[in-house]
Amino acid sequence: MNRRTLLGWMSLYGLGAGAVLSRAAHAASAPTAAPEPLRLDDAEWKRRLTPQQYRVLREEHTEAAGSSPLDHEKRRGTYHCAGCDLPLFSSDAKYDSGTGWPSFHGALPGAVGTKLDFSLILPRTEYHCARCAGHQGHLFDDGPRPTGKRYCNNGVALRFAPAAS
Repeated sequence: MNRRTLLGWMSLYGLGAGAVLSRAAHAASAPTAAPEPLRLDDAEWKRRLTPQQYRVLREEHTEAAGSSPLDHEKRRGTYHCAGCDLPLFSSDAKYDSGTGWPSFHGALPGAVGTKLDFSLILPRTEYHCARCAGHQGHLFDDGPRPTGKRYCNNGVALRFAPAAS
């Protein structure tokens, strides 16, 4: 049994695995200063976001694989949260995972938080924007070097900002 599976089962029995996992997953990228939280009511989120963005960011749905043009984005730049514009990922961390979703081997320091997700019964690690708590995707341990992580992101939850020429 790997550590992630053990922690997931521990959380089922109330042994506090979620906090342990969250700290362990981001120990290397601890923020120097947490972003100021953005808390909006439901009506304001619905006004700001498209229906698909709302479903993903606020209701934790997943877009269809292969539906995001950001999966094939190759330019240098930064990927921001579509809900609040917080920079989440650098294009230097993006890679083609072959999954049909934009994937990254690391997030910008302090940009995301994690929690355990039991929506498919077995635990997975969900990550969300550190500012607005918008659902971005799930974190897996099958990514490339240097981290071995795969941040599998919903493209609709991101906005790409190309680097200045």
